[in-house]
Amino acid sequence: MREKTKLCGALTFAGTSLTVNRMGYGAMQLAGQDGDKRVWGPPRDVPGAIAVLREAVASGVNHIDTSDFYGPHVTNQIIKRALHPYPDDLVIVTKVGGRRGADGSWLHARSRQEIIDAVHDNMRNLGLDALQAVNLRLGGFAAPEDEPLEEPVSALAELKQQGLVQHIGLSTVSPPQLAEAQAITEIVCIQNLYNVAQRGDDQFIDDLAAQGIAYVPYFPLGGFSPVQSAALNAAAASLRVTPMQVALAWLLQRAPNILLIPGTSSIGHLRENLAAATLELPPETIAELDQTASAVRRPT
Repeated sequence: MREKTKLCGALTFAGTSLTVNRMGYGAMQLAGQDGDKRVWGPPRDVPGAIAVLREAVASGVNHIDTSDFYGPHVTNQIIKRALHPYPDDLVIVTKVGGRRGADGSWLHARSRQEIIDAVHDNMRNLGLDALQAVNLRLGGFAAPEDEPLEEPVSALAELKQQGLVQHIGLSTVSPPQLAEAQAITEIVCIQNLYNVAQRGDDQFIDDLAAQGIAYVPYFPLGGFSPVQSAALNAAAASLRVTPMQVALAWLLQRAPNILLIPGTSSIGHLRENLAAATLELPPETIAELDQTASAVRRPT
């Protein structure tokens, strides 16, 4: 068994007893692909997927991000098969608010009954009597949208009162939407698109840190321009690490309330990701990456 580490320290979700290492694991890539249907069906190598999960936990990961609409159902079933009964310190965070069409499409599922059904689906496939934390997925693929959220948030709040959900988070939302949700129930985490290139949430992250709310960025390498990719590659070459490791280390150094959930179906890539938790970027590297991001965003 690999030695467990703190993986860049720990963070406690505000107002909760949930404490996790800041480097976690995202389970989406454990699902397979069927033609053009991505994140669909079982992976080609189920034993390999199980091995990745066990390696992650053995290495100190105690925060897994998943959803029953990955597969659908597949990733949760693999997590259960690999890790149940779960370690006492393992926090599994799942998502609701979406479903999959028969053609593999990603559809909204945000009515009260759909939220209730999704929570029960997650519980059943994970083998849990209650879910530790549930993110309500809103917005589009990469950005928040102006949409009503009272019904799905209220449904989650009811499930929390019933003891089926312990804590609630939001995904792909704006600051006004967070405030609207907070008028209904406590919110412990936000999961939005953010990385060294896509930095629209800079102020949002700082405001969340002041409230003690965790921020979980997804797609750490998503949306890079060729110029930004070149800068990231140059930084990685100078430090003799991979661009992904630089991107992850930058996020960890960006703010203390950031939690990471990089996903992979490879033990080798998993180990590379976890190693980023021990990588400290020098100030000049951070300045170069920030300067490149600012230059790309600056209007001409």
